[in-house]
Amino acid sequence: MVKIMYLSPVAHRAGHDDLFADMARDYKLPGTEVHVTSLPEGVGRFEHIEYRSFEGMVTAGIIRATRAAAREGFDALVIGCFYDTALAEAREVSGEMIVTAPCAASCEIAASLSNRFGVIVGRRKWVDQMQATVHALGHRDRLAGFYHVELGVTEFQADHDRTASRLLAAGRRAVEEDYAEALILGCTMEVGFYAEVERQLGVPVIDPSIAALKRAEYGALLKRDCGWKPSRKWSCEAPPEDEIARIGTFDDGPAFGGRIVVAAEDGRSST
Repeated sequence: MVKIMYLSPVAHRAGHDDLFADMARDYKLPGTEVHVTSLPEGVGRFEHIEYRSFEGMVTAGIIRATRAAAREGFDALVIGCFYDTALAEAREVSGEMIVTAPCAASCEIAASLSNRFGVIVGRRKWVDQMQATVHALGHRDRLAGFYHVELGVTEFQADHDRTASRLLAAGRRAVEEDYAEALILGCTMEVGFYAEVERQLGVPVIDPSIAALKRAEYGALLKRDCGWKPSRKWSCEAPPEDEIARIGTFDDGPAFGGRIVVAAEDGRSST
């Protein structure tokens, strides 16, 4: 059995975690167990981390959760934010556990399906940071552009018709004006919207939460079947455990605010 943790780097709240648990049931392999978790309120009552200052505040919680997941024996962890918040920091303390995040996973998949992709995002505010991430991942020449719909994270689920209409209009600009051959939905709250946009525009549309889950699952299977584990050489070197113990804050307090377990074989479909 493969064990994956899908960590939402916000405070636990009903409905939010259920959304990703339903996604996991729909898309995980039958032999995969997925734990959908979130951060405790001690980190802060965050509903989103659209701002860099919010990211800074939750980074310690992500590091603490990563270490806790590694101790529990998870094969892979997803940090569920398209900013890929604290991805490098989490990988550094993850031991042999695979760690991925939505932007990295989505770009990798889009690049395997097309030569040129566009990213639909919620607000213009997000573009600068997300563009820097896409460029750092090596996809500068594949990027058709960013297309914002002026909806914040908490607004995507408020009015599904409005959300779908704006996503479709942005996707049409990307495909018909800038010749994007694939699209990425650049927010992990857009679960379920990709299929209709894909149907109408005729190009692959990648939901980032699904992409991150499947990339984590794939990485875990590669580790199990081929023995490919994360490097701990040079820039990937982990901090010494004695220093972590001396500092004394890495593992203090609860790591998770909520947890939904989607058991192996619990799913409505398999791939």
